Amino acid sequence: MSDAATSKPEPAAEVWITGIGLATSLGEGVDANWDALNQARINVDEKTFAPYIVHPFAPVNLDAQIPKKGDQRQMEAWQRIGTYAAGLALDSAGVKGNKEILGRMDMIVAAGGGERDLAVDTAILNAEARGNSAPGFLNERLMSDLRPTLFLAQLSNLLAGNIAIVHGVTGSSRTFMGEEVAGVDAARVALARIAAGQSDIALIGGSQNGERKDLLVLYEFGDFNLKDKYVPVWARGAQPGFALGSAGAFLVMESRTHATARGAKPFARLSRVVADHSRRKQPGDVRKTLETLWAKLGPPEDGGAIITGATGTEPATSEERAFLAEHPNFPVRATGTVFGHTMETQFPLGLGLAALSISRGALFRSADSSGIEIEMTKPPTQIVVVGAGHWRGEGMALVEAIR
Repeated sequence: MSDAATSKPEPAAEVWITGIGLATSLGEGVDANWDALNQARINVDEKTFAPYIVHPFAPVNLDAQIPKKGDQRQMEAWQRIGTYAAGLALDSAGVKGNKEILGRMDMIVAAGGGERDLAVDTAILNAEARGNSAPGFLNERLMSDLRPTLFLAQLSNLLAGNIAIVHGVTGSSRTFMGEEVAGVDAARVALARIAAGQSDIALIGGSQNGERKDLLVLYEFGDFNLKDKYVPVWARGAQPGFALGSAGAFLVMESRTHATARGAKPFARLSRVVADHSRRKQPGDVRKTLETLWAKLGPPEDGGAIITGATGTEPATSEERAFLAEHPNFPVRATGTVFGHTMETQFPLGLGLAALSISRGALFRSADSSGIEIEMTKPPTQIVVVGAGHWRGEGMALVEAIR
């Protein structure tokens, strides 16, 4: 028998989260967000887009992470938010400006479809409605009214491009689309690559500008928006929906060997990420899928908690609540209550908060009054991050303390 046939496979590399970049409605950086969470502070706007509710982006000094004004101008808001958060993650990991590491750092971005020029769209639609659209009108208006930089701002992979330009992250680059589950897959693929030795270090995450009339209209077609008055996620049964949030969340993930060699201090270990796509044809399908993922994850038996990106939409949220009821000993936190729903960013945001909670030896305070979210008196050693999309897609991750 050959040596190849008898040799054992190399053990999977342990993957650490060594950098967290958060730019949200609560502020920028891990300290500002952590303090706001433990004050149960919520930044919500019920008036600007009434009857729709949003969690607006907290003001930041863009120059701190995007120093060139020209770079800032050619990005739309969602790209500025994401590029800013990515810079915070690189700072947090201690690799900002390290050309050797950045030159081989992989990047996986979860992105939406970009932003629209509302003035151009409105003018075109009004002309069509009034019968003022001659043959070739649409092409003529698009060619004359849209700036090339604006068109580029509508491309999903330009967030990764801008991160590469501004921060010098020039390893392999991937952009995933698919709303909430895109964030799950960004983490899942990065973990698999590092664990298999195909990568040493990666930057993953996403961003969203929730303060967009076009986005609110889009989701209103599906009756997904929370309207009239803000209430926490678990209290929306009578009036379901999500309140869109503006946020960027990025993580630096790397192998334990790589992190140790450069003296990096980790927040936590990312042990597993699993994903599925429930058919959602029959009542209970989402709950069953979550139970299957829970079993695949090998969840904690003691000292664990759950951070969920529950949306507040139905029937997904009720089914997730039924799943959580099967695990009553696990304190729960719903990020949508505090940050709003940030679509592709929701899962990376949950991962960042899980790693931060483990590193600080406490689960952050609940801002919910429904009784579902119990307090946790001991330091969490394992946190399960749950993501069930408002329309489709489910995922889970296990974040653990490093031993």
